[in-house]
Amino acid sequence: MTDFPWNPGTATATGSMPGVDAEEAARISVGELPDLVPFPELPARGVGADSLGRTAGMLVDLAVEVVPSGYRVTAKPGRDQRRAQDLMRWDLDAMEQAVAEAGAPPALLKVQAAGPWTLAAGIELERGHRVLTDHGALRDFTTSLIEGLRAHVQRMIERTGARVVLQLDEPTLPRVLRGDLPTPSGYGTVPAVPVPEVESLLGEVIAPLREATGEPVIAHCCARRPPVGLLRRAGAGAVSLDATGMGEVTGSFADELGEAWDGGTSLFLGLVPGTDPSERPDLRELALPAFDLAARLGFSRRILAEGTVATTACGLAGASPEWARRALSLVRDLGKLFVDEAENPTG
Repeated sequence: MTDFPWNPGTATATGSMPGVDAEEAARISVGELPDLVPFPELPARGVGADSLGRTAGMLVDLAVEVVPSGYRVTAKPGRDQRRAQDLMRWDLDAMEQAVAEAGAPPALLKVQAAGPWTLAAGIELERGHRVLTDHGALRDFTTSLIEGLRAHVQRMIERTGARVVLQLDEPTLPRVLRGDLPTPSGYGTVPAVPVPEVESLLGEVIAPLREATGEPVIAHCCARRPPVGLLRRAGAGAVSLDATGMGEVTGSFADELGEAWDGGTSLFLGLVPGTDPSERPDLRELALPAFDLAARLGFSRRILAEGTVATTACGLAGASPEWARRALSLVRDLGKLFVDEAENPTG
């Protein structure tokens, strides 16, 4: 098994939290998940606080603004870009304060950003077409994203004293591959991007960011069937997915997951709901998709301690504050359960 920077039984969360209080979110994240602290995102604050706007605020020498259809490239930074940057500075202040109050840096700090394909699919050029439809613009955005994330990682290290792990969020990647993103008119779709092109661009982003952090890059996609093999070939050292929504794992998808574990890629399994459940969940029931996955792929439960990180199914932005805190506690308990099961298997 590959040596990961996180210990067996480590747990984390996808990244987003409910509410608008950055200081409270940082304190909760540091307190509940000290081994792999997710840097909180608070999209309820509006423009510049969601994943796209937050990442766009880190871009170097590129600017975006908000239009009725979403984010659009603009000639120079305006109030929308400045707002995203201000929010990020406040979030950094909040995390620095939470770490200081804890008395020591966390073992690892996980920073999330929109990946290159989700960013290029979600931001428009001046005439309304998506960035990914223009090869020159796509190249400019990719270069800018790498530079911006390098600088962001360095600021996080300097401000917190923690080792930083980067998570690239690619929720839109399956649609890029399928070719079902709508055109500006709404009557057509953007052509599918070929797998080799998607993989190559991702690799160009992951490699320098892995070098910048000195740690594996996590690729996150909570689609029902994320392209695990593609993400691994692009260089992701860990793949984060929603284990509650996969259904029965068979065929090529099962092969990709099994090859990931066999090849030393960590799987971040989203097991705890991102919104308030109707009934109080039982810990072992939450763990069941992970137990079933290991068994179906022919692994002992030791793989869940050594090659898995327990996490939330997706972000917690839509949860109540009470459930968000409870969800972080539950993923931590799942990590402990995986270690216990590895040492004293019951199934």
